Amino acid sequence: MGMRARRVLEICRMGVINYADALKLQEKLVLDRKAGIIPDTILSLQHPPTYTLGKRRTDHNLLIPLSDLKKIGAQLHYTQRGGDITFHGPRQAILYPIIALREMGLGARLYVEKLERTMIELSSQYGVRASPGKSGETGVWVEERKIGAIGVRISNGITSHGLAYNIDPDLRYFEHIVPCGIANKEVTSLKREAEVELPAEDVVQDRLVSCFVEIFGYDSTVWKDSDSLMVSEGET
Repeated sequence: MGMRARRVLEICRMGVINYADALKLQEKLVLDRKAGIIPDTILSLQHPPTYTLGKRRTDHNLLIPLSDLKKIGAQLHYTQRGGDITFHGPRQAILYPIIALREMGLGARLYVEKLERTMIELSSQYGVRASPGKSGETGVWVEERKIGAIGVRISNGITSHGLAYNIDPDLRYFEHIVPCGIANKEVTSLKREAEVELPAEDVVQDRLVSCFVEIFGYDSTVWKDSDSLMVSEGET
């Protein structure tokens, strides 16, 4: 038997980035990954207050008029990912993996399970016991309170979109939606659930990436910042 090729993951710290810009960047990276121009890549970032709807277009789960979004400082975007409506905002760790599932021997279900395990492992590092949702309840939960959401797109075996983990976002934004289409359930955060003092949010976000690396079995990582990624994007 031949030796398995080493798995390398490029990690791009993006800081806070507008949702539309992140979507455009993902679309470019997916094409680059399909063409073999780049290795598996993950974007680690946060968004300004943003609601997103998946390809099922469940607008009824947005509980306020579109005209009121500006009043609360939020945007709305339609996407081609799976899943229902969700919220992205400051102090929420977002990971968008652009990875080739077939090269890892993963199907869609196992991929989602590994994303769940990534958030569960991070929670455990701060003494919080999280678990996958019950049947029909996507994401990761602390008892009956949701702490992490998942919504992915897979095109020709290449992933985009990903997960959103609540470090300490303003949970009031979730009151304006039926989060992920699951009614009568609370949304929570690591800050609310942990009994220990949390480090700076960028430390927690980097730990989330480290959990991803471990769960997905990468052999090595290359960390980049947003400037290097944007320069390479402009050169193509």
